[in-house]
Amino acid sequence: MAMNRFTRSLGSVSARRPWAVIAAWAFALLLVLPLAGLAGGAYADDLVAPGSESEQAMELLEERFPEASAGTAMAVFAAPEGQRLERHRAAVEAAVARIADVEHVAMASGPFTAGTLSPDGRIGFARIAFDVPAMTLGHETNVALEEAIEPARGGGVAAELGGDVVFVNAETETSGAEVAGLLTALVILVVAFGTIVAALVPISLALVAVAAGLGSVTLLANAMDISTAAPTIAAMVGLGVGIDYALFIVARHRENRSAGQDNASALSNAMGSAGAAVLFAGGAVILAMAALALTGLGFLTSIGLSTALVAFFAVAAALTLLPALLSLLGERVHRQWRRGSARPAKKAEHTAWWRFAHRVSGRPRRHLIAASLILLTLAAPALRMETGFPDAGNDSTGTTHRRAYDLLSEGFGPGFNGPLLVVADLTRPGVDADGVPALSRRLAADPGIAEVGAPQTSAAGDTVVLPVIPATAPADAETSRTLERLRDVVPDNVAVSGLTAMTDDLTAQLDDTLPVFVIAILVASVLLLFVVFRSVVLPLKAAAVNLLSIGGAYGVVVAVFQWGWCASLFNLDGTFPIASPLPTIFFAVLFALSMDYEVFLLSRVREEYRVTGDNAESVARGMAATGRVITSAALIMTVVFLSFVANPSPLAKMMGLGLATAIVLDATVVRMVLVPAAMALMGRANWWLPWWLDRLLPRTAGADLTPSRQHGAIPEPGRG
Repeated sequence: MAMNRFTRSLGSVSARRPWAVIAAWAFALLLVLPLAGLAGGAYADDLVAPGSESEQAMELLEERFPEASAGTAMAVFAAPEGQRLERHRAAVEAAVARIADVEHVAMASGPFTAGTLSPDGRIGFARIAFDVPAMTLGHETNVALEEAIEPARGGGVAAELGGDVVFVNAETETSGAEVAGLLTALVILVVAFGTIVAALVPISLALVAVAAGLGSVTLLANAMDISTAAPTIAAMVGLGVGIDYALFIVARHRENRSAGQDNASALSNAMGSAGAAVLFAGGAVILAMAALALTGLGFLTSIGLSTALVAFFAVAAALTLLPALLSLLGERVHRQWRRGSARPAKKAEHTAWWRFAHRVSGRPRRHLIAASLILLTLAAPALRMETGFPDAGNDSTGTTHRRAYDLLSEGFGPGFNGPLLVVADLTRPGVDADGVPALSRRLAADPGIAEVGAPQTSAAGDTVVLPVIPATAPADAETSRTLERLRDVVPDNVAVSGLTAMTDDLTAQLDDTLPVFVIAILVASVLLLFVVFRSVVLPLKAAAVNLLSIGGAYGVVVAVFQWGWCASLFNLDGTFPIASPLPTIFFAVLFALSMDYEVFLLSRVREEYRVTGDNAESVARGMAATGRVITSAALIMTVVFLSFVANPSPLAKMMGLGLATAIVLDATVVRMVLVPAAMALMGRANWWLPWWLDRLLPRTAGADLTPSRQHGAIPEPGRG
């Protein structure tokens, strides 16, 4: 069945049985949400790079020396300035005793018994060892540890929690600005539609889709590790596309009503045109996000599948729940919010979009060069991008693990927050038990090492672990260079692991897989556009301009976070390396969202071209028909994404700013200037398709995505 016939039929069925559709959605929500609350899994970050040296070392420890591979944490205590921690010994020891009673805590040794006090005696920490790996513990462990250290805080001591377990299982913070973003989106929709009812419908559908999607993601956490970042990213994208998809269909429905169609016909035709575009655009988002599994990294796979799941619910709500609601609301969707505000629909020739499109097509080379220079200039900083995995020191000062990080750095040095584990397999040729002291001295001689701890030997005597403290912070580029030097000098039966080494290996694998991932997404999207628009030029042009807008977003993020430009505007307290997962996540999300606007614009341009056969006029009419809607949609998505810039987490700020920047560039420079200029230069070649390729491409959708409005529509020229 052709795509437009499918969406038209689905919409018609939903419109004829609105209460049944609404009841089905209500039942699904009432089933998923309580079930997620009762039986949902806990979020956990799988930070392992498959096949890496750090993973192999950790697997060896889990097999032979499980106590050395288990999770660790630290409770950090600091007396007020000018005092020694000894003065508060009773409060600290009471807190350590309570920590020892927390579930899965195998050992807790206080600063006074273990001698872990800073040289000035003001700061000390308790070592906490667990009986299971850090990745298997949830946020509940952090909550229990927080409760355990309360006696120390009550005694006037600063008490904070740090270490692998606390950092990995920290709960994602929110700022509440997301609600403000939704309210702003509502205002934009009211202005765009002039009716409160029509404005509320897209937001309501987006909230339903996100609720159903996140509930399903929580249930999915029972079957696989779901990253703690997955709900934030999925909600961010889900809100944006959920509002957009409903907005495009509602706008086309209202346009059809203004053209004199009755409500049922207007809705059916809107579902057959805009609904088909939504189905394809949503499919592109789902495909791009699911493709994160190609990286082979567990936490990126979980982010991709979670976001794809929420996007699926956004598409499903737009194609079923939306026509049901529009059918029930009837004329109320078109009733203006104030008396006399209704205006007759403007003809295309009378709109600013039509005039601007003809202005661009009149001087296409000038506009093409100017737009390209703007995007390339913004993208230039991306050439100096430095990636690294964020550590506790990159997080908000409002988190306990960041405050613990700062106290440990102050009292013991920055490298104390990122210890390495040097693991020797004594069953293999290389260093033996007698050679461990010499290995320890060799490691300590490296200028990047601050301290090498006492060797720990497994009960069977076949595995030795040397704890190593670098002289620099975990996310510092110098720590990565130190790690490389250590791996170069150790024998073949020795591997370097620990959370810092694991995240460094993760960054290296991300850098290696990004080109493969980008090529796969580009090829898949170009092939899909070949099928939908049956053109050679348009898919290639779409891929090129989308890459330019994504590059611009990369460049802005580098300038703000890595170089510190306008840092105070975004409430940043320093510079940060670009989180190594973000370039990959950015590309998946931004390419998918850019394809949304590309599909909505080009589908309308193609519809006009099949009627007129005039390339310049079809572009102008396509922009006139979709310009206001795409601009409103982009503005809404920008507001939603910018609301995440207020999040305390620098990682969320990076994501929000990068996505918002790309959407702004895509809806203005790309969609308003670059696309019409390029199409004007290409002329009839935009629609060229060789006869042999036309035969090879399936006709599951094709021209049906944008059906002709007249029986006498001209055929598409250019094949041959």
